[in-house]
Amino acid sequence: MRSRSRPVPDLSPTLRMSTGQDDGPVAAGAPATGAAEEVKDAHGRDRAVARARFWEQLTQWMFIVPAAAYLLLFFGYPIVKNIVMSFQQYTTTTFYTGAAPFVGLQNYAKILSSDLFSKALLTTVLFTAGSILGQFVLGLAFALFFQRRFPLGRVLRSLLLLPWLLPLVVSGTTWRWMLDPDTGVVNDALRHLHLSSSGIPWLTGTSQALVSVILINIWVGIPFNTAILYGGLQDIPTHLYEAAKLDGAGPVTSFRHVTWPLLRPVVSVALVLGVVYTVKVLDIILVVTGGGPANATETIATQSYELSFQQFEFGRGAAMSNVLIVISLAFALVYLRANRRAQNA
Repeated sequence: MRSRSRPVPDLSPTLRMSTGQDDGPVAAGAPATGAAEEVKDAHGRDRAVARARFWEQLTQWMFIVPAAAYLLLFFGYPIVKNIVMSFQQYTTTTFYTGAAPFVGLQNYAKILSSDLFSKALLTTVLFTAGSILGQFVLGLAFALFFQRRFPLGRVLRSLLLLPWLLPLVVSGTTWRWMLDPDTGVVNDALRHLHLSSSGIPWLTGTSQALVSVILINIWVGIPFNTAILYGGLQDIPTHLYEAAKLDGAGPVTSFRHVTWPLLRPVVSVALVLGVVYTVKVLDIILVVTGGGPANATETIATQSYELSFQQFEFGRGAAMSNVLIVISLAFALVYLRANRRAQNA
């Protein structure tokens, strides 16, 4: 008898199911599922990055907004109010009636055509130029001196800051007592040294009074220039001086070719800030001379104060202060542009 062969059943699906292997339609869809998960993860990362960026920007604005509000409230508003006031007839009656008629450029015409303005402008230029020259030269000399290390150098450098830390009213009052023609210690010392028998009219002479306030302002501004220039000197690499010394350069040559070119950006900052500060000096002149004698120390700043708070012509005083602001901005722009051209040359 012949045995009939039976067909062997295909057990591969069953085996595949039992072993977890499946090459059917489900396996074909696995790559699509992985790609979808990657896309989902990418979207999640994007949302996390966007969320972190949002909180970072929010934190930045939380720091910026208070500072900007402070500047607008305490600097922006007074400047705008001062500009508007300069075009109005703003007097003491305005505080009661609230009326401040618009007068256009009348306030500016009055102050610019005044005889005191031309004299005050010249005095302002002389006072600013003399103060800046003395402050910068002496400040640079002290900065170069303190660059060397010696005993008690830090103590002396700290004591040099005292004139800058004292209130200007205190400094002015002290110098007024020292320069008093009759009882001042300066004239008393000159008499004892037989350098002057009658003393020098430091505050009462028309030519000596301006020199006196310039010297006082130089004394006040030396620490500021010394601190800024000393910090700039510390940033100059020492190996440049060593290389210049090996090339046979002396102190003057090293200063000319090493110190001054690298210190020029700091010099620009010191001069611009010094001019902007000096051109509006009011405290020292008011305390020491009050603008006298015979308007010899009257500057644009003191004239603006006099118009506003002594004559109560607030409109004209505001116009005078705006002229002072324009002069300061013009000097700063001209000097910075000239300095930039010199650096690019």
